[in-house]
Amino acid sequence: MVPRKLVAVFHTPTSEFMLRLAVELGFHSILVEPDPAQVPPVARPHGDQLVHDLAAAGLDEHTDVILTDHHRPEIGQLLKEALAARTRWIGILGNPHHEGPHVALLRDLGVPDGEIARVHRPAGLNIGSRTPPEIAVAILAGLIADRNGRPGGFEFSPENGT
Repeated sequence: MVPRKLVAVFHTPTSEFMLRLAVELGFHSILVEPDPAQVPPVARPHGDQLVHDLAAAGLDEHTDVILTDHHRPEIGQLLKEALAARTRWIGILGNPHHEGPHVALLRDLGVPDGEIARVHRPAGLNIGSRTPPEIAVAILAGLIADRNGRPGGFEFSPENGT
């Protein structure tokens, strides 16, 4: 059996819940937080490991990467690195009804449109999630569906309001 690895980028409430659940679902989970000041010194992140860059996370073709914040200045470079590592799946949180800021950032870094299209947004199943725990469940359920070759309800359309 191929080892399952989940890399959650950025210390956020969503990444906390996702990493907590990912361990129970059999993922080797890693939190990547480029800014050490973003991780409270008394809080211990859930998951197997905390690193400060993607290289230390050991990305490979069996790795799923999710960026849990779409406003951080590092997202373009981090996504470019994740794409270059040929990771299995890459996602970023965001509203599905308009283009995310990551698209322009990746284009500015010279990433071809075909590679940009590998970045999933929205990143989770369409279950109407609003809170960090619900978003974490939607993302993990989507990853499980994708790994198992199931559609899992990734469709988002204006008709159903999501």
